[in-house]
Amino acid sequence: MSEIVEIGPWRLLSAYFFLLLLFFFIKGQSIGKEKEILVSALRMTVQLILMGYMLVYIFDQNRLSVTLLIFFVMVFFAIRNVFVRVKVPVNKRLRRVIMLSMIAGTSLTIFYFLLLVIHIEPWYEPRYFIPIAGMIIGNSMTGISLGTERLIGEMRAKKELIEGALMLGATPKDAVLEIIKDTFTSAIMPTINSMVGMGIIFLPGMMTGQILSGVSPLIAIEYQIAIMLGIVGSVSITVFILTRLGYLTFFNRFSQLEE
Repeated sequence: MSEIVEIGPWRLLSAYFFLLLLFFFIKGQSIGKEKEILVSALRMTVQLILMGYMLVYIFDQNRLSVTLLIFFVMVFFAIRNVFVRVKVPVNKRLRRVIMLSMIAGTSLTIFYFLLLVIHIEPWYEPRYFIPIAGMIIGNSMTGISLGTERLIGEMRAKKELIEGALMLGATPKDAVLEIIKDTFTSAIMPTINSMVGMGIIFLPGMMTGQILSGVSPLIAIEYQIAIMLGIVGSVSITVFILTRLGYLTFFNRFSQLEE
C-alpha cells in the first residue's frame, strides 16, 4: 500500500474555493445566507483544528480517566444539542428520559462494541474509543431528536383520540401504542435508509478514511459493516427507551393526559 498523501496547508486552503463557489451561487440568487455560511465554515475550521491538536495529546496520554472524560463531554453536548434541535417545548420529565436514553443506549453499545466486536486492549484505547463513540453518539443524537419531535407532535395532534380511548377504559400505553410505533419507526428510518445505498451509491466516511490512509479495502469494509451495525443498535436502544418511557411523561399518576 502506498503512503497517505499529505494535503498540506496551501492545498487545504485551495479547497475553500468550493466555499467561494457557494457564495457566488448564494449571492447570485439573493438568498442572503452569506453570514450564516461564513460563520459555519469558520466554526468548522477552528473546531476541527483544535480537536486535531487535542486528539494528538489524548492519544499520547492513553489514560482511562481522560478517555472517560471525553466520553462524558461528548454525551453532555449531544444531549444539549437534542434540546436545542427540538423545536417544540420539552417538559422536565421528558428531558430526564432523553438524558437516560442517550446515556444508557450509547454506553451499552460502545462498551459492547469495543469489548466484544473489536476486542481491543485496553478497551479505552482513545484511538479507537473516541472516533467510534463519536459516530455512535452522533447518530443516536439524531435519532432521539427526530423521535422527540415526533412523539410530542403526535401526542398533541391526537390528544382527543387519546382522551377518548382513556374514557373507554384503555390504559395509557394502549391509548398511545400506535404513536409509540410511529415514533420509533420515524426515528430509526434515516439510519436504516443510510444502509441501503452504502457501497453502491456512496462509500461511508469511516471506510473512505481508512482506505485513504492505506488500509486494505477488505479490512475497511469489515470495520464499516461493524460500526454501521453498532450505530443501528445504539439508535434502536436509545429510541426504544425514549418511546417506552417518554410517553409516560404526558400522563399524571392518575393516568390522565396532562397539558
